[in-house]
Amino acid sequence: MSKNVLPPVVLDYGTEVFYRGRRYTIQQESQDFRTVVLREHESGRLLQAPIDELSSVEALPEATQSDIHARDEEQQQDAARKFECIKPLLDNSQRSTQYVHLRAEELGLHFVTLYRWLKLFETTGKISVFLRKTRRDKGQAKLAPEVDKIVNDTIESFYLTPQKRKPSKVIREIEKLCAKAGLKAPHGNTVRQRIKALDAFKKTKAREGSKAARDGYAPIKGPFPGADKPLSVVQVDHTLVDIILVDDIHRLPIGRPWLTLLIDVFSRMVLGFYISFDPPGNLSLGLCLAQAFLPKEKWLAKQGIETAWPCWGVPRTIHADNAKEFRGNMMKMACKEYGIDLEWRPVATPHYGAHIERLLGTLNDEIHSAPGTTFSNPRQRGEYDSDARAVMSLAEFEKWFTILCVEIYHQRKHSELGMPPIAKWQEGVLGTKKEPGIGVPPRITDELRLKLDLMPYETRTVQHYGIIWDHIEYQHDVLRRWINSTDPDNPKNKRLFLCRRDPRDISTIWFYDPEVEQYYAIPYRNTSHPAISIWELREAKRRALEEQPKVTVDENLIFSAYDKMQSIEQSAQKLTKKMRRNQQRRRLGLSNAREHLPASTAPQVIPQSVAPSQPKVSIVPFEEVDDMADSGDRDG
Repeated sequence: MSKNVLPPVVLDYGTEVFYRGRRYTIQQESQDFRTVVLREHESGRLLQAPIDELSSVEALPEATQSDIHARDEEQQQDAARKFECIKPLLDNSQRSTQYVHLRAEELGLHFVTLYRWLKLFETTGKISVFLRKTRRDKGQAKLAPEVDKIVNDTIESFYLTPQKRKPSKVIREIEKLCAKAGLKAPHGNTVRQRIKALDAFKKTKAREGSKAARDGYAPIKGPFPGADKPLSVVQVDHTLVDIILVDDIHRLPIGRPWLTLLIDVFSRMVLGFYISFDPPGNLSLGLCLAQAFLPKEKWLAKQGIETAWPCWGVPRTIHADNAKEFRGNMMKMACKEYGIDLEWRPVATPHYGAHIERLLGTLNDEIHSAPGTTFSNPRQRGEYDSDARAVMSLAEFEKWFTILCVEIYHQRKHSELGMPPIAKWQEGVLGTKKEPGIGVPPRITDELRLKLDLMPYETRTVQHYGIIWDHIEYQHDVLRRWINSTDPDNPKNKRLFLCRRDPRDISTIWFYDPEVEQYYAIPYRNTSHPAISIWELREAKRRALEEQPKVTVDENLIFSAYDKMQSIEQSAQKLTKKMRRNQQRRRLGLSNAREHLPASTAPQVIPQSVAPSQPKVSIVPFEEVDDMADSGDRDG
C-alpha cells in the first residue's frame, strides 16, 4: 500500500479537486450523481466533469493510516470521545457557527478545537484520524494512575446511581478522596468532561432506570427514529434465495445461493448486496458493506448495465438482527472506526426488521418468476422441477439481480413512500423547496483499505519462519526485522501483530506494520502450494485427522489431504451436487478474492525502524463461520 492515504472526494461547492491532472474548484454541485460543474483556476472556464474521475487535491499524511485495532484501549477510547463530541455537528447538515459555539461551551472546549476535529474527521471519515502518533513518552498519562483510578471509581459508584448527584458533588468527593490519599486532585473541568463523555444509554440506565433508558435511546416500534434522511439508518440481513443455480462448466444444478442485503430505511434504496454459495458470516457481511459504501460505476460497467445506481457513503447507524456475524468483533470494530452506530434488533421483536424483511420478501417474489425458482414452499412449487428448469449461473444471477434492483425496484412507486425509492433518495440528497438535502456524500477512494478494514483479523507473532496461521506458514523479507520481537509494554511476552485475510483465498495474508502504519501482502512461505479457501483448509484438516488421527497436523499433511480431495473430484464419473457447488465456490471465490484485493506484493525495501517501542495490540479471536449451506444439503 502507498505511504499516503487517499482521502474521500468531497463534492461540496467550493471544494478544490484534481481532474485529469489539473486543479479545479467545484462551481456547481451534482444534480444527477454523475457529474459536477468545475471552474479552472487559471482561465476561469467552466466545464462539466464525471464524478468518478475526480480526486482530492492532497493526500493525507502517513500518520493517519493507523489501524485503530492496533492501538490500546485507552487510545481507542480517546478517539471515540472526540468523535462523540462532534457527532451532533456531523448529523446537522445546516450547522451554523452559533451551533458550533454552543456545542463547544456545552463540552467545556474551545470552538476552534471542535472545528479542527470536524475538519479532521470529514477529511477521512474514519475515527482513527484522532489517534495521536506514538511518542517516546507514550504511557505517561495526564493524570497519575492513582488519581485516574479515583476519578473513574467515583464516577462509577457516586455519579452513576439513582441518587442523581450533580457533577459538582462528584468533583468535591474526588477532591476529598485525593486529599485523604495525599494526591493532587484533578481540575473540575477534567471531571466534567469525563462525565459528559459517558455513554448516554448507560448513564440514563444507571441514574433513571432501564425503562427510561429504553424509552430514550433503544429502538422503538414504528418508523425508525432518526431515519429522516439518506444514510441515517440502514438495515442489513441475510436470506437463502428461492432459486437453484447451475455451475459455469457443466451447467448442472448446484443449489441455492445466499443473499446479504443492505438497504437505506429513509428511501428504501438497495445500498449494496453480496451473493455467493458461502454461508452467511464475516465475509459476506464485509463485502456487502464495502459495496454499499463505495460508488457503483465499476460494478455496473462489469455487468454491462447503464442505469444509474447513485448510492454511496458511510451510514450513521446500521441496524441488524442478533446473528453471530452482526455481533462479531469485525463488525463492531469496523463500525467504531467509521463512526457508525451499531444497533441490534431486540430478541423476539420481528417488527424491528420490517423494512429489510419486507424488501427481501418483495425481491424473492420477483425471483419466483425466474427459471429454476424453488418458490416459497413445496405446496406453492407443486410439480415444478426446479433443478431441471435451472439455467442461471451465479455470475448471471448477479447481473439479473442487479437489473431487478436498479431498473425495476428502484424505479417503481413504493406503496409507503408514495414515490419510487430513487426519487426519495434524490429528494433526500439534493433537497426540495421545503427541505434542504444532505448533499452528495463524500466518495471513498481508497477501496483496498476499506475492504481490509472489513476483513476478519487475528494477531500473530513473527518467528524465524515468518507467521503461522492455521498451520500454514507465511514469509516475506518485510517480516525480518520483527522476528522474535518482544512486547514493548511487557518484554517477557512475544509481540503480537495485526493480520488479516480473505477467507476465499488464504494464499496471502495482510500484515500490519505498526511503525510505518501500512499493510503488506505476505504470501505462503512455500509458494508451490495451491491457493485454497478457509473452508477447503478445514475440510482438508478434517480428512487428514481421519486418515492419521495420531499424527500432528502440519502444513504438508493438510495440502497432501487437499491434493487427494482434488484428485477424487476430478476422477469422479458423476459429480454430486455438493461437489459441483464446491468446485464453483472455489472458482468464483479465488477469482473474486483477487479482484477484491488486487494482487500486490510486499516491498523489497525493508522499512527502517522509526520508533523504539510501540503500543500493545490486544488479542482478538477470529470469528468462526459455520458452514450453514452444507448443513442444509439434500444431495443424494
